[in-house]
Amino acid sequence: MNAPTNPRGLEGGILRRLRAWRGQHVYSLVSSLGRLLERPIASLLTVGVLAVAIALPLGLALALANVERLSGSVRESREVSAFLKLELPAERARALADELAQRADVAAVTLKTPEEGLAEFRRMSDLASALSLLDDNPLPAVLVIQPRDDGAALAQALRQMPEVELVQHDAVWRQRLSAWLDLGQRLLWVIGSLLGLGVLLVVGNTIRLEFGSRRDEIAVMQQLGATDGFIRRPFIYLGLWYGMAAGAAAAILLAGAVAAVQPALSALTRSYGSPFRLQGADVSGVLAILAAGAVLGWAGAWLASGHHLRQTRPTDL
Repeated sequence: MNAPTNPRGLEGGILRRLRAWRGQHVYSLVSSLGRLLERPIASLLTVGVLAVAIALPLGLALALANVERLSGSVRESREVSAFLKLELPAERARALADELAQRADVAAVTLKTPEEGLAEFRRMSDLASALSLLDDNPLPAVLVIQPRDDGAALAQALRQMPEVELVQHDAVWRQRLSAWLDLGQRLLWVIGSLLGLGVLLVVGNTIRLEFGSRRDEIAVMQQLGATDGFIRRPFIYLGLWYGMAAGAAAAILLAGAVAAVQPALSALTRSYGSPFRLQGADVSGVLAILAAGAVLGWAGAWLASGHHLRQTRPTDL
């Protein structure tokens, strides 16, 4: 008869293996950090190169995000403004607004009377004192229309109406702005991909040099039967440390760039009556930068260590 199994002994063996596995990872994590700090100048130079490579696409992404925020909802706005003729009676203006509201391609119509337009103009303009000297109100009634589609057909129909003096529908300008922002997004992906590849190469070359300096040690470990995973673990953690340090340095560079640009930008936007301020990376953004740097460093170290381990088998020594 087979001897009965010992569940407690089995459970204890699993726990011992888990503790041993955890201890190996903790040792590799701490020892790899120690090796990084052993050569501070070389490590700082490597981290600096990686940080610049990470910060460049992040800076472009930050600039695009602020440009989109500055433009507000211009790309999504489909508003059509119809300026009515000055001599048009107020009753006819209201009737025209009701007629347009019944169209299938119109979501909403707002009538701005000349008095409302003049009051708004006085609030938004520095010419309020000069406007008070006018005997008559020079502003026409305006229909602000929200179309259900892009508004191109509606704008064309409004231009044909005898009551309408001018139609403002900046569809072409919005399309051009959207095209420029889309181009910026494509450039961001291209530049980010190229610089991400550069990060992988820099980390890989650093790990290659680390392998070269510990070649004899690795050879002895392979002769003693150490697995590739055991050997490459400290190198992967070293790449992880490089990536995280580069991500932190990139976040600091971005914060410094925002702080350097903000005073000049504030002075410019104040001249246009806007309190616009640049938005840098928030806490979640900084954590994402650290995570991205860690992933790139880990991937570069993993690829480089795997390549060199395949070239240093015990039979080749």
